[in-house]
Amino acid sequence: MRVPYGADNEYFKYSLFLVFCNRLMTSAVSAGTLIASRKAIDPVAPVYKYCLVSMSNILTTTCQYEALKYVSFPVQTLAKCAKMIPVMIWGTLIMQKRYKGYDYFLALLVTLGCSIFILFPSGADLSPYSKGRENTVWGVSLMVGYLGFDGFTSTFQDKLFKGYDMEIHNQIFYTTLCSCVLSLSGLILEGHLFLAIDFVYHHLDCFFDVALLSTVATTSQFFISYTIRTFGALTFATIMTTRQLVSIVLSCVWFRHPLSWEQCIGSIIVFGALYTRSFFKKVSEKPRPSEHPMENMHNGASSLMKGSSPRGGEP
Repeated sequence: MRVPYGADNEYFKYSLFLVFCNRLMTSAVSAGTLIASRKAIDPVAPVYKYCLVSMSNILTTTCQYEALKYVSFPVQTLAKCAKMIPVMIWGTLIMQKRYKGYDYFLALLVTLGCSIFILFPSGADLSPYSKGRENTVWGVSLMVGYLGFDGFTSTFQDKLFKGYDMEIHNQIFYTTLCSCVLSLSGLILEGHLFLAIDFVYHHLDCFFDVALLSTVATTSQFFISYTIRTFGALTFATIMTTRQLVSIVLSCVWFRHPLSWEQCIGSIIVFGALYTRSFFKKVSEKPRPSEHPMENMHNGASSLMKGSSPRGGEP
């Protein structure tokens, strides 16, 4: 989306085509896994619930790809760290979860850090599609859409896993199958299907990039679904911060993205808040030692005596 192809320096503009290719490969792999393992391929949940996840996932990915036209990769990557807030909001609305006060405070710090990072870009960080203030405003709007839809997607996936005895591959297959149908329909209605195919056909390096992107997206989807099913949506959002940090560092080194001093401060605020939350969570989960160990030993001994009493009753 940000790198030109060919001698004429054309940019690939068809975000929905990337979504279609990603979901097509993922659905094929998940279907093959279900058949090979001889597991039930019938839908476990009502089909419309798979479609809800699919629609929000398509909107998430489309906003993500479109935002790359207007903001740099490091800006987009760090902005993803703010997904904790929409996950907490959707978790409260959909799953009636309750969060502690410091969770909300740290989430606000993450949002503040992301806002600083986005609103104070380096002077050389310009997009090939537009320049100036409009670049930032439209890019931020797309990232807000991405965060909202992504928060709903992971939270509703969590709800499906907890509400139904559902295999990971079963949910992935039906979700991505719906995504294939919806994205293909969107490409046809927009008239972009054959334009995208023609672009990929005439730029083989773009074809290999699309194939690589689809392969990586398919692999990551299985890890994402497993993490959400096992640990929940909010834990998944927190885990992703380490990946975001590595992605930012690699992008700055590989693509030579300059960072302003305000962006450095924003990065420190974001990752400091996120890892502070992880520290508080570990501390709260540690078992507290009893203040009266002798009393606990006496109670334990009493329980053992009661549990070992003879079944025949008193003599």
